[in-house]
Amino acid sequence: MPGEWRAAVTGAGSGVGREVALQLAHLNWSLSLADKNIDALLDVQSQCAATGNLVHATRLDVADRTEIDSWAATSRSVIGGIDAVFNVAGILYSGDVFDTPPADFDLVMATNFESVVNSSRAYLPDILGSRRGRIVNVSSAFGVMSAPGYSAYNSSKFAVRGFTEALNQELRLTSRTARATCVIPGGLKTPIARTARAAPGVDSTRTADLFDRHIARTDPADAARKIIAGGLKGKSTVTVGKDARIVDLTTRVVGSRYQQILPAIHAVRRRL
Repeated sequence: MPGEWRAAVTGAGSGVGREVALQLAHLNWSLSLADKNIDALLDVQSQCAATGNLVHATRLDVADRTEIDSWAATSRSVIGGIDAVFNVAGILYSGDVFDTPPADFDLVMATNFESVVNSSRAYLPDILGSRRGRIVNVSSAFGVMSAPGYSAYNSSKFAVRGFTEALNQELRLTSRTARATCVIPGGLKTPIARTARAAPGVDSTRTADLFDRHIARTDPADAARKIIAGGLKGKSTVTVGKDARIVDLTTRVVGSRYQQILPAIHAVRRRL
C-alpha cells in the first residue's frame, strides 16, 4: 500500500542520502526529506513524488537542534508518525589536531554527531510508537579506525558509533520491535570530498583528488540498498564496502597496533 510506511531522511539532497530517499520512494514510503541545499533537495523531492507518494522537503541545518526539533514536528503534521529515521547528513574535514581551529572542530561535531543525537531524540516517540521503528545512523570506517590528519572527523564518527550502539541496547530493553542500526561505510563515490572543509594550510583540492582516486570506491546507490535492507531488518551494524570490511577486520586482528602502522604508511606517502 503506497505511503503505509513513513521515513525521515537527512542529507537527502545528494550522495547516499539522495539514493536512500529515491529508493524508499520506489518502495512506496512517504517521506520527510531534509538538506541544507534547498535546490538539490527540491529536485530529489520532485523525483520521489513522481512515484505517487507523499513527499515533504525542509531546508535544514542539522547543526541546529532547534531546526531539527521543528523539522520533526512538521514531519508529524504533514505525513504523520515516522517509522524510520535515516541520519545520513555529514561533512568531511581534514586537519591535524594542532592546526584545526576550535570552531571548526565544534562544527564537525555538531554536524556529524550532535545532529544524529538530536534527530534520534526528536523522532524517538515516533519510533517507539511504530510497529517497525528504526533509527539508522551513518558512522564511517573512520569511526572504527582513526587516521592522522582527520581527528575531528574521526571523533565525530566514533561518537556516532558509540551513541548508536548504546541506543540500540536501550531500545531492546524498551521495545520488542524498535531498533537502531549503525552504518559503517568505506569510501563512497559522492561529492563529500569536494564539499569538505579543511584546516588552514591544508591543500583541500589535493586531499579531494586523493580521496576520489584512492578511497571513493562504492557506488552510492549500492550503499543505499545495503543501508535500507540492513536498517529495515533491524541489524545492529551494516558495513558497506570491501574497504570498510578490511578496516573492521584489521582492527580486530591487530588491535591498537594499527596506530603504529598508519603513521609509517603516511610518512612514506609524504615522501613520494
